[in-house]
Amino acid sequence: MTKRWTLAGTTAAMLIALGGAAPDPVPQIRRGAPPVRIGAAQSQWATFRDGYIEGLFRLDPAAAVYQGRHDFDGQLPDWSEAGLQRQADFFRAAITKARAVPTPGMSAQDRFERDYLIQTAEGRLFWLANADFPHSNPAWYVGNGLDPNVYIARNYAEPAVRMKAATRFLRAVPAAAAQIRANLKTPMPASFVAYGQAGFDGFADYYSGDLIAAFAGVKDAGAQSDLKDAARAASGAMRDLGRWMKELKARAPADGYALGAARFTRMVNATEGVDTSLDALEAAGRADLARNRAALEAACKLYAAGATIPACVAKMNAVKPVDGPVAEARRQIPTLRAFVVAKDLVSIPGTEQALVEESPPYNRQNLAYIDPPGPFDTGLPSVYYISPPDPAWDQATRDAFVPGKDSLLFTSIHEVMPGHFVQFLHANRSPSLFGRLFVGYAFAEGWAHYAEEMMWEAGYGAGDPAVHIGQLSNALLRDCRYLSAIGLHARGMTQDQSRRMFVEQCYQDEGMARQQSARGTYDPAYLNYTMGKLLIRRLRTDWTAKHGGRKAWKTFHDRLLSYGGPPIPLLRREMMGEATARAVF
Repeated sequence: MTKRWTLAGTTAAMLIALGGAAPDPVPQIRRGAPPVRIGAAQSQWATFRDGYIEGLFRLDPAAAVYQGRHDFDGQLPDWSEAGLQRQADFFRAAITKARAVPTPGMSAQDRFERDYLIQTAEGRLFWLANADFPHSNPAWYVGNGLDPNVYIARNYAEPAVRMKAATRFLRAVPAAAAQIRANLKTPMPASFVAYGQAGFDGFADYYSGDLIAAFAGVKDAGAQSDLKDAARAASGAMRDLGRWMKELKARAPADGYALGAARFTRMVNATEGVDTSLDALEAAGRADLARNRAALEAACKLYAAGATIPACVAKMNAVKPVDGPVAEARRQIPTLRAFVVAKDLVSIPGTEQALVEESPPYNRQNLAYIDPPGPFDTGLPSVYYISPPDPAWDQATRDAFVPGKDSLLFTSIHEVMPGHFVQFLHANRSPSLFGRLFVGYAFAEGWAHYAEEMMWEAGYGAGDPAVHIGQLSNALLRDCRYLSAIGLHARGMTQDQSRRMFVEQCYQDEGMARQQSARGTYDPAYLNYTMGKLLIRRLRTDWTAKHGGRKAWKTFHDRLLSYGGPPIPLLRREMMGEATARAVF
């Protein structure tokens, strides 16, 4: 997964006027972007669009920093009740005013950007108002501004400059923690409480440990003292939240996480523009599960003849990286890049690198993720993080959680080459400012998951059944996420039933199954991996049928990625020249 998609779900904290004169300062357009010639209607749209972006950055300064706007360094959103109301008003006003911008005279790209803006604002408003996550889900805060890693991992300025920005950030944390405590309503589901405790305690450790250590080389005694004082207060505030979460465990119910069928259907439409019945949505996921299970059965007959499917998958996963997954992933990336180039699958713009590191303690809810720089942080590397097992698990579960080499291979494809890393190289160079800034969940994860199967189809692994099993194991993981999201939130599925599905139908190890069944309760949109993949695969089939078939894959991939990360139905409308945006599986 990638952290950048979460920016499509982050929210603002202050309302400023939309429309009128362009705000000051105007967003910093990325150097090297092609010039845009605009007429009167286009000028009106550009003014509105830039005002919206600048307004949103003022409303959500943490998102601005993540995108590389370091004039907002050290700031956090206003999560007070008044701030939450202002952000809801902001998005409602944006949607209304965007729809009112006159269409005649607008370029096709401006009309596309307008629809793109409306869809992303509707998605933000869903999480804020319809799902009411600020009052119900600690994950809304853990992934929405409390992470200071941008000041540590991105060398956008000298360490002394970033250290002072981190100090300002830490000073803002206690007030934010007080707002979080005031907002979250109890009782919360047990999985939410566990997530909140892990996240808040993890931040407490990170603020007082790794963050301070990262700036140990700055030779400024006063600045070091300021940093430590701020870290002590911020860490204490997070520790208090973690302690509160721990106290809630005793009375935390196992259920209470479900959005319900109506809100779940609304979520898919509001956040991704997918207007499909729940039954049709579920049928698409079950068909993909059946397709991948059949392929796995065939591969296992070649790889482990006579063995059960679980035994076959276990055999593949038993071949572990000899010196750990981080070192193995560092070896895999150059080989994957060479294959992408040799097969001419997609352009790899720029010279940026993807580094590989162990994930920090506060963000180990998934095996792996990548943290790409924003479009205003030009030339900086991405960081691909891989999580160690939970030390609270028994030894057998910890051992099983470490991926086999062939399973990790497709995680590296997903996160780096040609998955998220390549995708964001393109997104950060999109001719659309909006495309550079707003990459949606289904687009981001759909592309990365699509890339796994596409690499196998293109010949990676040379037909080795063990490699194919690694790809299919990852595909089945995402199929069970898809069906768990629907089951947990719209079909009455329990978390334990989800866990069993991951083990029994998708052949995941027990640690992964526990982790993923819990994630489904607080991340109902994690069906987007498979949903996005299915939408992209169908779009590739339909587009290449008119543009040269298999030989047109690179052209298709480059054009797809050039849009940034819009809702895929909207992207389909543009690429296929259709009259309306629609989801086609």
